[in-house]
Amino acid sequence: MLGQALQFIADPHNKFGQELLITLEMCAIPIVLSLLIAIPLGIAVAQQPVAAFLATNTSGLARAIPTIAFLAAAIPILGIGFRPSVLALTLLGIPPILLNTIAGLRGIDPATLDAGRGMGMTRRQILTGIEIPLVLPVVAAGVRSAAVQIVATSTLAALVGGGGLGDYVVAGIALGDAGALRLFVGAVSIAVLALLVEVALAYVQRRVTPMGLRSGAELAAPHAAPEPALVEAGTRAA
Repeated sequence: MLGQALQFIADPHNKFGQELLITLEMCAIPIVLSLLIAIPLGIAVAQQPVAAFLATNTSGLARAIPTIAFLAAAIPILGIGFRPSVLALTLLGIPPILLNTIAGLRGIDPATLDAGRGMGMTRRQILTGIEIPLVLPVVAAGVRSAAVQIVATSTLAALVGGGGLGDYVVAGIALGDAGALRLFVGAVSIAVLALLVEVALAYVQRRVTPMGLRSGAELAAPHAAPEPALVEAGTRAA
C-alpha cells in the first residue's frame, strides 16, 4: 500500500501538490486569524472579572460545537468553497488561544505586577516587559493546540467544496473499495501534517519558555490551561 501511495502522490494527474498547497493555505490563514483575534481579546478582558468569565465560558461552549455545524452556518452567508472553510476553522482555533491567554494573564502573581508599578513602569511597560514574557509559554501551548485541531479538522472542508487533502478522503469513502488508495493517501497525509505541526510548535513552545520554568511536568500537558486562574475568574465574577 505504501508503494502504491507514493506512486499516487508522484502521478501529476492526481494533483497531490496542488491539494497539499490548498490545505496548507486553508490551515495557515485560520491560525493567523485566530492569533490576531484571540490574543488581543484575551489581553483586553483578562483583568475584567465579568468579561473574563463570559469569554472563558463562551469559548468553552464554542469548543463543544462540531466544526461541521460552523460550516453549515457559514454556507448561507459565504456560499460553498474556501471562504466558509476558513471561517469555520478560525472559529475552531480561537477558543484554545483565548482561554490560555486569559488564564495565563490571570495566573501571574500580583506581587510581580506590584513590583513593576513600584519601579515606575507604565501599564504598557508592564504588559510588554512583564506580562507578555511570562504568559508567552501558556499562549504558545494554546496556539499549538489550536493549530493541531485546525490541521486535523481541515479534511471537513471538502464537504463544502473547500478542496485540499480532504478531497481524497471524501472521494475514497464515496468510491468504497475502489477508493481505498485515495482514502489512505488523504488520511495519512493529514496525520503526518498534523504530527509535523505538533512537533514544530512543541519546539517553539519550549524555546519561548524561560529556562527556570522548563520541566517535564509542565511540558507533559502542554495543552492544559491553568485551571485555578479560570476558577478565580468565575469566582470573582460571581
